[in-house]
Amino acid sequence: MFRLLHILALFWMLAGVGAVVVPIWRAWRTEDLETRALLLSEAQRNEAAWLLPGLIATWFTGFALATAANLNIVVTWWLLAKEIIFAIDTFIILPLMGVGLRRVRILALQAQKQGKMTEELRDALADNVPVVFGTILAVTMPLVAFFAVVKPFS
Repeated sequence: MFRLLHILALFWMLAGVGAVVVPIWRAWRTEDLETRALLLSEAQRNEAAWLLPGLIATWFTGFALATAANLNIVVTWWLLAKEIIFAIDTFIILPLMGVGLRRVRILALQAQKQGKMTEELRDALADNVPVVFGTILAVTMPLVAFFAVVKPFS
């Protein structure tokens, strides 16, 4: 039962990653300020509504699964690899993406209100912080799910 709950939580989290990263990628590809502000607002809303709850559910169900299966994190290499990647994503990648997303969203809304591209928004878009860290998240999270489902190098 814990395995099923954990896999469902992983898919919930992966749906959240897609709901956040895809609008970010689309916002960087468009030139229209209104569309960009809308996409960035959608990405931030999806981060709070889908990604973070899925991440929390994945942490708790993963802990419950490991406890129920009496797994040792030191000698269970697939679990150790999964935990390291997940911890890096949770405590480094996700906060950096979130901060960058909030910054560029606020600047996009300010530029939309002024009706023109501002220099601050242009600089924030050139930094690519949400795109880079969102892409890292989109690449590493399926790897975490793969470790949970397949359990390689057991």
